Amino acid sequence: MTREVRERLFAEICATAEVSVCLAPPARIDRDNIRQATLWALAHAVRGLPCAPALVFVDGNDRPPLSCTVEMIIGGDGLIASIAAASIVAKVTRDRLMCGLGAQFPAYGFERHMGYGTPEHGNALRAHGPCRHHRQSFTPVREQQLLLFGTPTPEVEAEGLVAAE
Repeated sequence: MTREVRERLFAEICATAEVSVCLAPPARIDRDNIRQATLWALAHAVRGLPCAPALVFVDGNDRPPLSCTVEMIIGGDGLIASIAAASIVAKVTRDRLMCGLGAQFPAYGFERHMGYGTPEHGNALRAHGPCRHHRQSFTPVREQQLLLFGTPTPEVEAEGLVAAE
């Protein structure tokens, strides 16, 4: 699906459905891992809806911490319209966030690679180091930190000062 089609569908979805978005900050992802942070954000987005749903469909096999009925469906974005709509909202929201970060931090080219692990992104990290929006658990960032500072001692790891993937 092209960016233009996603943007058009995003506008249509937001005009015709109840929509709530929650973003997991990099520190939460580093602390909890990306899977748990995603479930946290999903639960907070559901709680942000104007009306509490009786049923929530989730794309995948992990259940978010919700008190309502949850149905997990692997490949759900190709099977359930509400999951497909949520995927579009998430993608457009993320792309817009990356474009905003690209304007704030032009040296990184976020608006071109959208935060994905492309060669351009890796080159920017090597040239400029991570900015505050990079996850410390993002493999290129973590590898660069290991090169600069070496492997953490068991004492440092025990204190929780090192983010695990």
